[in-house]
Formats: sequence, structure tokens, C-alpha cells
Amino acid sequence: MSEVILPALGESVTEGTVTRWLKNIGDSVAVDEPLVEVSTDKVDTEIPSPFAGILTQIMVQEDETVDVGAVLAIVGEATAAAPAETAPAAPEAKTTPAEAAPVAPIAPPAPVATAPAAPVATVATPAPVATPPVAPEQPAPVAPAPVAPAATAPVASNQETSSDPNYVTPIVRKLASEMGIDLGTIRGSGVGGRIRKEDLTAATSKTAPAAAHAPADEASPLRGTTVPMSRLRKVLSERAVASMQQSAQLTSVVEVDVTMIAEMRQRVQAEFTQKAGTKLSFMPFFTLAAAEALAANPVINASVEDTNIVYHGSDNISFAVDTERGLLTPVLKDAAHMSISTMAQAIADMAERTRSNKLTPDELSGGTFTLTNTGSRGALFDTPVVFLPQSAILGTGIVTKRAAVVKDADGNDAIGIRSMVYLALSYDHRIIDGADASRYLMQVKTRLEAGNFEANLGI
Repeated sequence: MSEVILPALGESVTEGTVTRWLKNIGDSVAVDEPLVEVSTDKVDTEIPSPFAGILTQIMVQEDETVDVGAVLAIVGEATAAAPAETAPAAPEAKTTPAEAAPVAPIAPPAPVATAPAAPVATVATPAPVATPPVAPEQPAPVAPAPVAPAATAPVASNQETSSDPNYVTPIVRKLASEMGIDLGTIRGSGVGGRIRKEDLTAATSKTAPAAAHAPADEASPLRGTTVPMSRLRKVLSERAVASMQQSAQLTSVVEVDVTMIAEMRQRVQAEFTQKAGTKLSFMPFFTLAAAEALAANPVINASVEDTNIVYHGSDNISFAVDTERGLLTPVLKDAAHMSISTMAQAIADMAERTRSNKLTPDELSGGTFTLTNTGSRGALFDTPVVFLPQSAILGTGIVTKRAAVVKDADGNDAIGIRSMVYLALSYDHRIIDGADASRYLMQVKTRLEAGNFEANLGI
């Protein structure tokens, strides 16, 4: 008999909750085979069996919380494993001949088919008769080929009901694209079947009621149900409430023109993807600019301990990852010293491993400042919550193109199409003043708008 204990899952992890047993009592287990899923306040993970044998006892039930070092299960010696595995092999051997037996009778039918060869001789006369009709049928379709007018008639009628989408003005084509209308489905009311703007408006009014009654997304199976909170959700809830109660939080927002970065992304995307193995998004630029600005604004990268302010000496950026289990924040250590390519690779790798529950607890610890990309789901900006012991979190909204005031070549004000984004900094007002937050945001804004990241690409 061997005891399976709950191992240490990180420096600050002291307990865990059994969420699901992957084996039942009596099941055989191999060394390093996943045995049970355990949830901690850092991560959900699978505990492998350190022994091979039979699971004889389960000491901790699902949803039960125990300390690190507690006995989770008992694994005994696998004595009956071999016969159990050979037992199915015997029927398998029996079924093979059984299947072979029916195959043998299939052979006699072949001679039986040849036995009626005499009648076949009689049928030999009809057989040729069947062949001739087939020959005439093939030329028959070929003959109607000249009947092009008949085929043309339907086409003409189709054009009457659906005007040629190429027979439109550029303005109408652009309007149809903006309205999401397929011109091939519109019947034009203009001269020669030309599609006019009025036709698009009429088509929209006809489809609007249908769209209004069309079901949106499929209803979730959770509607009308009650489920217990997962351990991760409980921890997040407790920490969010504690942070709001123990700190004084407020948010400052700035608008940033990231057109230079957008143009750079488009220019180097193919080369970057080939060399770095991942696409170049805005996230690494935001993260690098945010990390660099912490050096000159140490209070944004600080923590409160009793009546002391701890200014951290490294820029460890936590970034929020949305998972099915809840919000998790893996950490990029010393982010200010990373290249864009290294950071992009690290973000993609850690985000994927976070969603697939492959992240280690230590990779979720040690963050001194958080970045959350709320724009990934289309939000302009929000007011993110600071989670203690950190004192600030930066939210990045969606990057959108819109009209903005710019300077022309002569230095005069002009209107241009620019890629814009909102950055929202939530901070603990106990140690960070509004002026501190504004100075930090303006430094990040200046870095991003300059767009001088060529030397940081790392490709």
C-alpha cells in the first residue's frame, strides 16, 4: 500500500480543493498517470500518481479542502491486472474465427451465380437489348446541347429577379458593403435593372423585422440553474471585495494615437510572424511601454505594507487571461528588458498554457503591476479593479479608426483617419495621487505615439 499525498504546488500555496477524481476505486493506475484534479488559489492542476497499482481507497472527497501533505488516496499492488487484460484477448481470438466463418460461405455464392449460366444464355438476348438503349441515351443529352435558348431563358428570368451586381455605381456598391447586403440578391428598379440606393433601403426594411425576431446566440445551458462557485471563483470574489474595501480606488483615462504602431505592424507582420512564430498584436507594445514607464514612476509599481510603502525593484507585469474557469494572471518577469518578439512569444505561450491548465503556480506569482486587455472583447475602456497587494492596473481598450485632429505638412490643424485607443489606469489612492497617475499615463502615451519600436522588435 502506498499513500498519494497533496504535493506543494507553489511557494505560497498551503492548501488545495479536490475538484474531480479521474480514477475510481478498483481502477488500475500507472506511474505519472493523472489521478485527481486539485484547485488552489493560484491554479487548477492534475496530480499524477507516483505509484503503479490499483486505487484501493479515496481519502479526500470532491469539493473537500485539505492542507499540503494530506493523504489523498491509497494505491495498492496490481496483482489482478494481468489476467484482467488477457481476458478480453480470448474473446477477441474467438471473434476472429467467428468472423472468418461467415466469410467462407461467401465463396460458394460465386459458383452458385455461375450455375444459372444456362438461363443467362437465355437472358443474353435481353442483355444486348439493355445495352443499345444506354447508347442512345448518351447522345440524347448531347443533342439537346443546341437547345441553348431554353437554358438562356431561365437565366434571363433570374436576371429579372436578381439584378447583375456588377451593374451598380461605386456609391451604391460602397453603401451595400457598409450595410452588409449581397447585391446578387437585390432586384434593381432603375433603368436596365440598375440597383439604386432606394433598393438597398427597401431591402433593409424588409429584412429588419426578420432580423429583429431572429434568435441571437444559442441560449446557455446554465440558464435557470444553480451551481456552486469553484474554488478559483471564490478566491477571486473574496480578493475583489477585500481590495475594494481595503484600498481607495479610482481611475484615470487618456486617449492615445497608435497609428505609427498600426503602420509598423502592417509593414513587418509577415517577417515577424515567420521569425517569431506568432502574430504581432498591439499587446506587446502596450506591455513594453507600460513596463518602461514604471522605472520613472516607482509609486505605480509599489505596494502598501502596514504603514510602509514598498517600491519594487523589478517590473513584473501580470496580464489578465480569460479562461473557462475564471480570470487568471500569469506574470512576465522583468518585462521592461524584453524585446517585442520575446514578449509576444511569452504572452502567446503563457496565455495558451493558462487556458489549457498547464501553467505552474510560480508563473502566477510575483506580479507587481497588471495589464488587462479589455479591448480584446470590443470594449472602448473600463475601470479595472486593483487586486492587492498591487497598487495599479492598466486597462487597454479596443484600437479603432476614427477621425482625429492632426497637424498637416505645414503645421496646420487638419482632420485625419487615425488608429486610436483608450488607456485606463486604476490605482490605489492611498499612495498614488491623481498627478502621479497622470504623469505615468502621459509617459506611456508619449512612448506609444512616437512609435519608435524598431530597435525593440528583436527579429
